[in-house]
Amino acid sequence: MEYEAVIGLEVHAQLLTDSKLFCSCSTRFGAAPNTQTCPVCLGMPGVLPVVNKKAIEFTMRAALAMHCTIAKKNVFARKNYFYPDLPKGYQISQYEFPLSKSGWIEIDLNGNKKKIGITRIHMEDDAGKLVHAGDFARAEHSYVDLNRTGVPLIEIVSEPDLRAPEEAAEYMRQLRNILVYLGVCDGNMQEGSLRCDANVSVRPQGSNKFGTRTELKNMNSFRHIQRALSYEIDRQIKLCECGEEVVQETRLWDEGGGKTIGMRGKEEAHDYRYFPDPDLIPMTIDNEWIESVRKSLPELPAQKKDRFIKNYGIPEYDAALLTQDKLLADYFEDVVKQGAPAKWASNWIMTELLRELNAEEKSAAECPVKPDQLAGLYRLIAGGTISGKIAKSVFADMYRTGKNAEDVVKEQGLTQLSDDAQIAKLVDEAIQESPKQVEQFLSGRDKLLGFFVGQVMKKSQGKANPQLVNKIVTDKLNRLKEGK
Repeated sequence: MEYEAVIGLEVHAQLLTDSKLFCSCSTRFGAAPNTQTCPVCLGMPGVLPVVNKKAIEFTMRAALAMHCTIAKKNVFARKNYFYPDLPKGYQISQYEFPLSKSGWIEIDLNGNKKKIGITRIHMEDDAGKLVHAGDFARAEHSYVDLNRTGVPLIEIVSEPDLRAPEEAAEYMRQLRNILVYLGVCDGNMQEGSLRCDANVSVRPQGSNKFGTRTELKNMNSFRHIQRALSYEIDRQIKLCECGEEVVQETRLWDEGGGKTIGMRGKEEAHDYRYFPDPDLIPMTIDNEWIESVRKSLPELPAQKKDRFIKNYGIPEYDAALLTQDKLLADYFEDVVKQGAPAKWASNWIMTELLRELNAEEKSAAECPVKPDQLAGLYRLIAGGTISGKIAKSVFADMYRTGKNAEDVVKEQGLTQLSDDAQIAKLVDEAIQESPKQVEQFLSGRDKLLGFFVGQVMKKSQGKANPQLVNKIVTDKLNRLKEGK
């Protein structure tokens, strides 16, 4: 029997506000444990929360960018449950009246476009963080850090429209890209500012009935999401094929072991005892506010991609790759503004630059070669100072040292050889040293022209102007053929 997966994602994104959702404590990451707290975010008796207006506007930006409908009436509710890192004993969230509903994101996987529905985007405050000491399966000690308590979150709940791990990973990439472009979340999955839980089940191909689902946690990269879902789908299919039941439960992804591990059982329905928070009055969002936020939206990835194709004349593939990361897109445009042709800049960034950045897991913002320096490298190539081949080694040194292209070329004596007489001398040497190949060329093997060009380039240590070498080699060999 053939099976298909049904996947829905619940994504939590920390908003890039300076202060928390209901108090003035800092949201800065990396501070000493338990130093960014106050009576409000710790839930002390008698305190009154005050809503952060910037957090509301950031949530509206995300909702509008994802084609959601903004609700005019919003109500914050208390979601009651116990976690050791939840000092209030409840989370302030939204239940019956979320900020937005009914949106979508389009993904493009190998040229196949698909819209993934978004059920809702609502606001809530974050819990703290438990730090476990010991092995993965059993922590020997646990410590609590409440700095994250009260940090503003949005929860983005997708429809169960995803059918493969690759689709889920691509959905997360597109979602992260939109949030970063909007400036509402930094998208840092390693630091926990973007977190994903997945609900996954399997069912016979063609069936409309959902299977028993499990919830996957502990996935902090696109690779982890794809690997965890692949493993869990295979695990559930094997259970079905053996006639065993899939148990509804929460499972953790163990990256080291490459498998999911049961964490706790999960009932059919939670009883969180939601009720409107008595300290927070219902919030009304009028049309004027919605339109004001809509007008403030920046250029989004899909719009930037279309503009790159239209304005810079680069292929759709190039535009799609460059706009997957806002920082990379900005880097590309800066290189072009410094005078480099768009297609050259695109090719160089996608090959030489990304190879170096990916190897070190760095972003474009961390690149030691600045846009004006890369444009400077182009000017040396265009002016005939260095060849394209030499430029690659020059770039490698620029990336390693942060130096300008002109300085690297000068220090290493890499200036391109463009003197006709010197190149002609090297061509004569190559011809004299290869009598057998000369005879074969004169006998009609014209393809040996490339052999002689290669010999000359080798003699010049790659410094000779390739176009000039090709011309002089062709002229000399043709004269020999005519005089035969």
